[in-house]
Amino acid sequence: MKADRLFETWFEHHSGRLLAVLTNGCRAMVMMLDEPGDAGEHAIDPGAIGHQGGYVLGNGQHDTYDNADTVPLEQALTIVEHILDCGRPPSGASWRVDR
Repeated sequence: MKADRLFETWFEHHSGRLLAVLTNGCRAMVMMLDEPGDAGEHAIDPGAIGHQGGYVLGNGQHDTYDNADTVPLEQALTIVEHILDCGRPPSGASWRVDR
């Protein structure tokens, strides 16, 4: 993966709720926000250890996240699909509310 590639996607519901996915190609941060500026909530992997970089935001910022605050990319895609279909995370997904 090239460091200058962006892997950030935003979905917006007509009600104003936002769903963001930011990945480094291996793991992903999946966040739901009620509106722009909301601290929101995000999917977590409570058993994960360590941290990874390579998360490049649209504004050029390069981030590193604890693996416990991200999920494997395949799981993230499953979570996003469920949120888009049902409007909420799947029952088996672990979440942290940051508000």
